This record gives sequence, C-alpha cells and structure tokens, in this order.
Amino acid sequence: MGRIAVAIIVILWVVPISIIVNRIVPEPYMDEIFHVPQAQQYCKGNFKSWDPMITTPPGLYFLSIAYVASLFPGMHFLQRLSSFSNICSTLVLRTTNALLAVICSILIYEIITHLKPSLDDKKSTLQAVILSLYPLHWFFTFLYYTDVASLTAVLAMYLLVLKRKYMFGSLFGVLSVLIRQTNIIWMLFVACVGVLEFTKIHQINNVRVDESRVSERKGAQSAHSEGVSNVSNLRKRRFSTNMDVPNNFTSQTTVSSTPYASGLLDEIQVIILKSWHLKWELLTSFSPFFMVFVAFAAFVCWNGSIVLGAKDAHAVSPHFAQLLYYSLVSAVFTFPVHFTLGQAAVLLRSFRQNRLLTFFQWFMALTAAFLSVHFFSIAHPYLIADNRHYPFYLWRKIIRYHWSTKYLLVPLYTYSWFSIFSSLVKSQQKIWTLAYFLASAATLIPAPLIEFRYYTIPFFFFILHSNINNSKSWLLLGILYLAVNCFTLFMFLFRPFFWDHEAGIQRFIW
Repeated sequence: MGRIAVAIIVILWVVPISIIVNRIVPEPYMDEIFHVPQAQQYCKGNFKSWDPMITTPPGLYFLSIAYVASLFPGMHFLQRLSSFSNICSTLVLRTTNALLAVICSILIYEIITHLKPSLDDKKSTLQAVILSLYPLHWFFTFLYYTDVASLTAVLAMYLLVLKRKYMFGSLFGVLSVLIRQTNIIWMLFVACVGVLEFTKIHQINNVRVDESRVSERKGAQSAHSEGVSNVSNLRKRRFSTNMDVPNNFTSQTTVSSTPYASGLLDEIQVIILKSWHLKWELLTSFSPFFMVFVAFAAFVCWNGSIVLGAKDAHAVSPHFAQLLYYSLVSAVFTFPVHFTLGQAAVLLRSFRQNRLLTFFQWFMALTAAFLSVHFFSIAHPYLIADNRHYPFYLWRKIIRYHWSTKYLLVPLYTYSWFSIFSSLVKSQQKIWTLAYFLASAATLIPAPLIEFRYYTIPFFFFILHSNINNSKSWLLLGILYLAVNCFTLFMFLFRPFFWDHEAGIQRFIW
C-alpha cells in the first residue's frame, strides 16, 4: 500500500507542473538543445548520428525510444500521428523523466523499507515523498536531462543488490553507465556494499548454525540426564557446567565479530579474511559487475577519455574543492540534523572522549581542506561566464566576494564532513563509510565544473543511510525542499531575462 501511496502523491505534482512547464517553456532549453535533437534522430532510426557536444552516453535516448514505442500504437490508432518519429516531441521526451520520477519514488520507498524494516508504513511513505522532493532531483523531473534517469537506474541496481539479485543488479548497472558514465563508480560502490552484506549474512548464518548445534547437544544431554538416578546429580551439574562453555564461546564470538564495535582496520581485516574464505561464492555472484567494469575500462582506452564529446571543456581535473562544496550543500539540505546544537554537542563529546586522536583528525582535515581550496579550486570558464546557473552567483557573491572568503569557509566544509561521518557511522560500518567517501571523491574530484546536480546520487546514498528517525526533522526537510522548489520553479518560469550578445529568452536553472 505504501508504494502505491507514494506513486499517487508524486503523480499529483508531476502531472500539473509538467503541463505548466511545457506550456510556458515549450522549446528545448539549455542542455536540452543537444539532448532533444539527438533523441529525435534515434526516433528516426538514425543511430549513426551523434552530436559532438554531448558528453554522456545514449542510455537516456534508448529509454525514450522504449517509452515512445509504448505510446505509439495508441496514438496511431487515434490517428493523432502518422509516423513513429513524429511522436518524439520535446513534450513527450520530457515526460520520460516524469515517468522515471514516479518509478524513482517507488524505488526510494522500497530501499527505505529494506534498510529500516522496523519503520512503520506511514513514516516510510513520508520519507520517500520528502526525498522525492529533493530540489536537485525534483527540478530536472520536468526537463529532458539525464539526472532523473541516472538516479533511477542506480537506485534500481542498489535495491536489487540489497535483495541479493546480483545478475539483475548488474544489468541495471550497465544501464546506469549507459546513461552517465561516472555511474561506473557507483556500480563499484554498490558491488562493494553487496560484498559486505554477503559476508555479513554468511557470518550470521554460521553463528545460527553453531547455536542450533549447541542447543541440540544440550537438549540431547538433558534428555539423557532425565533417565539417570538422583545419585548422579553431582555428575549432572558438572556436565551442565561444561556444556555452558561452548555457548559462552559462541556469544563472545558473535559480539567480537560485530563490525560496529570494531575499528576500521579490524573491519578491513575481517572482510578480507571472510572474502577469501567465500571467494568462489563471491566470484560467482559478483563477476557480472567485474565484467561491466572491464568493458568500461576498455571503452575508456579506446575513446581516449571518459567523456564522449566536448572533451576539452570537460577534461578530467584535480578539483579537490568540489568535494568540500558537496559536503556543505548536503549538510544544508539536511540542516535539521547537522546544523543543530545537538549535533555540535555530539561532535564535541567525541572530541572529549579521545582528544588526541580527534585533534589529529581535525588538524589533518583542515590542512587538506585549506590546501584543496588554495591549490585545487577551479574556476571553469562555463562557471564564470554563464549567469543562468545558481553556482555562478554563489561563486561571485560568496566564494569570490573577498580573497579570504574561500578560506573562511574551510571550517564549515570540515564540520560538514565530520557531521556527515558522524551520522553515517551510527548505522553503518566504518568500512561502508570509507567506501562511500572514496566513491564520492572519485565521482566529484575529476569534474572541473561546479554543477550541484552532480551531487544528487552521493546525497541519496548519504541520506538513505543516515540515522534520521525524528519525524520533526523530516517535516522540516519537507518544508525546506518545498520552499526551494517553489523558488527555483518561479525563477525559471516567471523571471526570464535576455542577453545582449545572444538572441532568445534566458532562464535561471540549477
């Protein structure tokens, strides 16, 4: 029932807002001027045509063709269209993302219920609906961009891996990479999470088997002892004491092997040993992911770059500051959790518990952040020249307001990352948190352009695994998301402007 409620609620805003957007902005805008004509070429069957300005693979266009093919019989029967290619209008192509947004909301709900089985249906529905309102995901639901399709494919892959359907998960991994090539990083991350869950399940099953064997032995000995005379009571007590030893040993083994109570190095060692012990099972289950990675590596070697077109404008660059921007944006979009006195008290308490180690961690993090801001903060030509994007104003009005501003923001970046780590380790293993950080870094650091929509997938992995159970915090997030969405949609639709050097209407966009 929950997934149906989520889908209906999302449809209630997707349909009317899509109608409004397409009525006011009927023509392709911004990156749509590349994506829409390319998809229309595919609708005509011209698969050899390719716009050299497009940087992403054609996965979204294939999804659109499948979607349009499902619509064409009915439209042709009603004599609304004479050919298949005529249906591939900007409006219809945009509705591809509208449909995917509904599917994505259902996937979010399914992942929430899987990760938090004790959560009741109403709270799961509330969280799924609010996450579907996440501004950087919500806005591009109404345009023909790759972001919604990319998130949907990645979440579908993740859900299937959580349910141990690894072959189907790898197929959605292929789809996600065909939509956006950087998703190869998230496919590897999902595979790593699958390995962690695989070894954990085998550990739990082994412990249960050991406990059942011990209980069977105790039951058999108890039945035997009932036939013994009262003269052997002392002997029976001695034997019962001896039988308690394996039970205590099993309990201690279970506790000591619990990953949440151990250190990072201990977790890594345990995972390596268990993975080696289960190497053949892991190879059988996760080899499809490895084959996808090998195929992707071969493509990069053949193509000479990870991007398809506009290689000069999207060359891989050491943009370490991008990781800092992401932490602050993610913390802001979860402000009821991170920017509170309670969260500050949690971080302060951890500092007092181990002052030397925490001081060292903060010192190293601040040093790395200062170096990243000073040496690896990139001002991409698109960023400083295009005033249609909000990062343009944040860059000029905040980061570049004064030479010292970018350094003054470093403690805030560092606090945001520590707060994110603090939230994740409450419910996840330390090795999971490390894998998440490395995946985020591998995705964001090579990107020279500051695009907040690049943050969507790492943000969803972060918030889905954060231990946010307070309904008040979720309601505050919902209010924040609604306010931001109303503002960005109003600015996009009703505050157009013009450039002197270029004809046409310009609009504000993420």
